[in-house]
Amino acid sequence: MYFPKGVLEAGKPGTFSRQELVQLFIAMGVLTLAFSFPLSQSSLLFGRLQVEEILYVAPLSFFSLLTAFFIHELSHKFTAQKYGLWSEFRMFPAGLLLSLVLAVITGTVIAAPGAVMFRGETRPFEMGRIAAAGSLANIAIAAVTYPLYIFFVFEIPYIGKLVGFICLVNALLATFNLLPLGPLDGAKVIRWNGLIWAFLFSAAFLLTISILPRFVPYF
Repeated sequence: MYFPKGVLEAGKPGTFSRQELVQLFIAMGVLTLAFSFPLSQSSLLFGRLQVEEILYVAPLSFFSLLTAFFIHELSHKFTAQKYGLWSEFRMFPAGLLLSLVLAVITGTVIAAPGAVMFRGETRPFEMGRIAAAGSLANIAIAAVTYPLYIFFVFEIPYIGKLVGFICLVNALLATFNLLPLGPLDGAKVIRWNGLIWAFLFSAAFLLTISILPRFVPYF
Protein backbone atom coordinates (compact mmCIF):
# COMPACT_ATOMS: atom_id res chain seq x y z
CA MET A 1 0.00 0.00 0.00
CA TYR A 2 1.42 3.35 -1.05
CA PHE A 3 0.71 6.73 0.51
CA PRO A 4 2.30 9.91 -0.92
CA LYS A 5 4.29 12.02 1.49
CA GLY A 6 3.31 15.52 2.51
CA VAL A 7 -0.01 17.20 3.08
CA LEU A 8 -2.92 15.35 1.51
CA GLU A 9 -5.85 17.48 0.41
CA ALA A 10 -9.15 15.65 0.20
CA GLY A 11 -10.44 17.39 -2.92
CA LYS A 12 -14.04 17.55 -4.06
CA PRO A 13 -15.79 14.38 -5.26
CA GLY A 14 -14.86 13.72 -8.85
CA THR A 15 -11.47 15.45 -8.78
CA PHE A 16 -8.30 13.65 -9.89
CA SER A 17 -4.60 14.37 -9.70
CA ARG A 18 -2.44 14.04 -12.81
CA GLN A 19 -0.49 11.21 -11.19
CA GLU A 20 -3.69 9.33 -10.46
CA LEU A 21 -5.00 9.66 -14.03
CA VAL A 22 -1.71 8.43 -15.51
CA GLN A 23 -1.71 5.40 -13.22
CA LEU A 24 -5.35 4.61 -14.01
CA PHE A 25 -4.67 4.70 -17.76
CA ILE A 26 -1.57 2.51 -17.41
CA ALA A 27 -3.46 -0.02 -15.30
CA MET A 28 -6.36 -0.10 -17.77
CA GLY A 29 -4.03 -0.56 -20.73
CA VAL A 30 -2.03 -3.38 -19.17
CA LEU A 31 -5.13 -5.23 -17.96
CA THR A 32 -6.85 -4.86 -21.33
CA LEU A 33 -3.89 -6.51 -23.05
CA ALA A 34 -3.56 -9.16 -20.34
CA PHE A 35 -7.22 -10.23 -20.47
CA SER A 36 -7.12 -10.36 -24.28
CA PHE A 37 -4.81 -13.40 -24.13
CA PRO A 38 -7.13 -15.80 -22.28
CA LEU A 39 -10.14 -14.46 -24.20
CA SER A 40 -8.40 -15.26 -27.51
CA GLN A 41 -7.00 -18.54 -26.13
CA SER A 42 -3.49 -17.32 -26.88
CA SER A 43 -0.35 -18.17 -24.93
CA LEU A 44 3.33 -18.83 -25.56
CA LEU A 45 3.20 -21.98 -23.42
CA PHE A 46 0.84 -23.72 -25.83
CA GLY A 47 2.36 -22.13 -28.94
CA ARG A 48 -0.76 -20.16 -29.84
CA LEU A 49 -0.17 -16.46 -30.44
CA GLN A 50 -3.24 -15.37 -32.38
CA VAL A 51 -2.74 -11.67 -33.04
CA GLU A 52 -5.96 -11.27 -35.03
CA GLU A 53 -7.98 -12.93 -32.28
CA ILE A 54 -6.29 -10.77 -29.64
CA LEU A 55 -7.30 -7.64 -31.56
CA TYR A 56 -10.82 -9.03 -32.05
CA VAL A 57 -11.42 -9.60 -28.34
CA ALA A 58 -9.60 -6.45 -27.16
CA PRO A 59 -12.86 -4.42 -27.13
CA LEU A 60 -14.48 -7.12 -24.97
CA SER A 61 -11.58 -6.86 -22.56
CA PHE A 62 -11.49 -3.05 -22.55
CA PHE A 63 -15.20 -2.38 -22.01
CA SER A 64 -15.58 -5.07 -19.38
CA LEU A 65 -12.62 -3.67 -17.46
CA LEU A 66 -13.87 -0.12 -17.95
CA THR A 67 -17.18 -0.96 -16.32
CA ALA A 68 -15.85 -3.42 -13.75
CA PHE A 69 -12.40 -2.34 -12.56
CA PHE A 70 -12.56 1.38 -13.40
CA ILE A 71 -16.05 2.07 -12.05
CA HIS A 72 -15.45 -0.17 -9.04
CA GLU A 73 -12.40 1.83 -8.01
CA LEU A 74 -14.01 5.20 -8.75
CA SER A 75 -17.02 4.25 -6.62
CA HIS A 76 -14.66 3.72 -3.68
CA LYS A 77 -12.89 6.98 -4.46
CA PHE A 78 -15.97 9.20 -4.79
CA THR A 79 -17.57 7.77 -1.67
CA ALA A 80 -14.40 8.41 0.34
CA GLN A 81 -14.19 11.95 -1.04
CA LYS A 82 -17.83 12.47 -0.08
CA TYR A 83 -16.82 11.90 3.55
CA GLY A 84 -13.95 14.39 3.31
CA LEU A 85 -11.11 11.91 2.91
CA TRP A 86 -8.08 12.09 0.66
CA SER A 87 -8.60 9.34 -1.90
CA GLU A 88 -6.68 8.37 -5.03
CA PHE A 89 -5.96 5.29 -7.10
CA ARG A 90 -2.43 3.89 -6.99
CA MET A 91 -1.34 1.13 -9.33
CA PHE A 92 0.70 -1.86 -8.17
CA PRO A 93 3.50 -2.14 -10.79
CA ALA A 94 4.66 -5.61 -9.71
CA GLY A 95 1.08 -6.88 -9.79
CA LEU A 96 0.47 -5.44 -13.27
CA LEU A 97 3.70 -6.95 -14.58
CA LEU A 98 2.79 -10.33 -13.09
CA SER A 99 -0.68 -10.16 -14.66
CA LEU A 100 0.76 -9.44 -18.11
CA VAL A 101 3.57 -12.01 -17.96
CA LEU A 102 1.22 -14.78 -16.79
CA ALA A 103 -1.27 -13.89 -19.51
CA VAL A 104 1.32 -13.94 -22.30
CA ILE A 105 3.02 -17.13 -21.15
CA THR A 106 0.16 -19.23 -19.78
CA GLY A 107 -3.03 -17.59 -21.09
CA THR A 108 -4.35 -17.05 -17.56
CA VAL A 109 -4.66 -13.83 -15.55
CA ILE A 110 -4.24 -13.01 -11.89
CA ALA A 111 -5.35 -9.38 -11.78
CA ALA A 112 -3.56 -7.26 -9.19
CA PRO A 113 -3.64 -3.77 -10.71
CA GLY A 114 -3.69 -1.64 -7.55
CA ALA A 115 -6.37 -0.04 -5.43
CA VAL A 116 -7.91 3.19 -4.23
CA MET A 117 -6.10 4.49 -1.17
CA PHE A 118 -7.66 6.88 1.31
CA ARG A 119 -6.61 8.75 4.43
CA GLY A 120 -8.48 10.50 7.17
CA GLU A 121 -10.63 9.78 10.19
CA THR A 122 -13.53 7.46 9.39
CA ARG A 123 -16.48 6.30 11.43
CA PRO A 124 -17.50 2.61 11.14
CA PHE A 125 -20.48 3.33 8.88
CA GLU A 126 -18.32 5.45 6.58
CA MET A 127 -15.73 2.69 6.23
CA GLY A 128 -18.51 0.21 5.52
CA ARG A 129 -20.14 2.39 2.88
CA ILE A 130 -16.82 3.10 1.18
CA ALA A 131 -16.10 -0.63 1.05
CA ALA A 132 -19.59 -1.48 -0.24
CA ALA A 133 -19.62 1.19 -2.95
CA GLY A 134 -17.40 -0.66 -5.41
CA SER A 135 -19.27 -3.95 -5.33
CA LEU A 136 -22.63 -2.18 -5.35
CA ALA A 137 -21.66 -0.49 -8.62
CA ASN A 138 -20.61 -3.85 -10.10
CA ILE A 139 -23.88 -5.48 -9.04
CA ALA A 140 -25.90 -2.65 -10.62
CA ILE A 141 -24.00 -2.97 -13.91
CA ALA A 142 -24.37 -6.77 -13.94
CA ALA A 143 -28.11 -6.49 -13.20
CA VAL A 144 -28.61 -4.09 -16.12
CA THR A 145 -26.43 -5.97 -18.63
CA TYR A 146 -27.82 -9.44 -17.90
CA PRO A 147 -31.21 -8.92 -19.65
CA LEU A 148 -29.42 -6.99 -22.43
CA TYR A 149 -27.18 -10.00 -22.96
CA ILE A 150 -30.21 -12.32 -23.22
CA PHE A 151 -31.67 -10.05 -25.91
CA PHE A 152 -28.55 -9.32 -27.95
CA VAL A 153 -26.90 -12.74 -27.93
CA PHE A 154 -29.45 -14.07 -30.44
CA GLU A 155 -29.95 -10.87 -32.43
CA ILE A 156 -26.39 -9.51 -32.69
CA PRO A 157 -23.94 -12.17 -31.42
CA TYR A 158 -20.87 -9.94 -31.11
CA ILE A 159 -22.78 -7.30 -29.11
CA GLY A 160 -24.27 -10.10 -27.04
CA LYS A 161 -20.80 -11.46 -26.29
CA LEU A 162 -19.57 -8.00 -25.32
CA VAL A 163 -22.52 -7.29 -23.01
CA GLY A 164 -22.35 -10.81 -21.58
CA PHE A 165 -18.69 -10.49 -20.72
CA ILE A 166 -19.33 -7.12 -19.08
CA CYS A 167 -22.03 -8.77 -16.97
CA LEU A 168 -19.84 -11.73 -16.08
CA VAL A 169 -16.78 -9.72 -15.07
CA ASN A 170 -18.83 -7.33 -12.94
CA ALA A 171 -20.66 -10.18 -11.20
CA LEU A 172 -17.44 -12.10 -10.54
CA LEU A 173 -15.61 -9.03 -9.28
CA ALA A 174 -18.44 -8.17 -6.88
CA THR A 175 -18.67 -11.74 -5.59
CA PHE A 176 -14.92 -12.00 -5.01
CA ASN A 177 -14.60 -8.60 -3.33
CA LEU A 178 -17.53 -9.32 -1.01
CA LEU A 179 -15.93 -12.43 0.44
CA PRO A 180 -15.54 -11.67 4.18
CA LEU A 181 -11.82 -12.38 4.17
CA GLY A 182 -8.72 -10.39 5.15
CA PRO A 183 -8.35 -7.10 3.28
CA LEU A 184 -11.30 -7.67 0.92
CA ASP A 185 -14.26 -5.28 0.95
CA GLY A 186 -16.59 -7.96 2.31
CA ALA A 187 -14.80 -8.05 5.67
CA LYS A 188 -15.27 -4.29 6.10
CA VAL A 189 -18.92 -4.38 5.02
CA ILE A 190 -19.84 -7.25 7.33
CA ARG A 191 -18.26 -5.45 10.31
CA TRP A 192 -20.47 -2.47 9.51
CA ASN A 193 -23.76 -4.21 8.69
CA GLY A 194 -24.20 -7.95 8.30
CA LEU A 195 -27.62 -7.70 6.65
CA ILE A 196 -26.38 -5.34 3.95
CA TRP A 197 -23.40 -7.64 3.34
CA ALA A 198 -25.71 -10.67 3.03
CA PHE A 199 -27.95 -8.85 0.54
CA LEU A 200 -25.04 -7.66 -1.61
CA PHE A 201 -23.23 -10.99 -1.57
CA SER A 202 -26.41 -12.92 -2.41
CA ALA A 203 -27.19 -10.60 -5.32
CA ALA A 204 -23.62 -10.85 -6.69
CA PHE A 205 -23.53 -14.63 -6.32
CA LEU A 206 -26.93 -15.15 -7.98
CA LEU A 207 -25.91 -12.97 -10.92
CA THR A 208 -22.66 -14.91 -11.27
CA ILE A 209 -24.24 -18.35 -11.35
CA SER A 210 -26.93 -17.07 -13.73
CA ILE A 211 -24.60 -15.62 -16.36
CA LEU A 212 -21.70 -18.06 -16.10
CA PRO A 213 -23.29 -21.17 -17.70
CA ARG A 214 -24.97 -19.06 -20.40
CA PHE A 215 -21.85 -17.19 -21.30
CA VAL A 216 -19.04 -19.78 -21.27
CA PRO A 217 -20.23 -21.73 -24.35
CA TYR A 218 -19.76 -18.68 -26.56
CA PHE A 219 -16.01 -18.64 -25.98
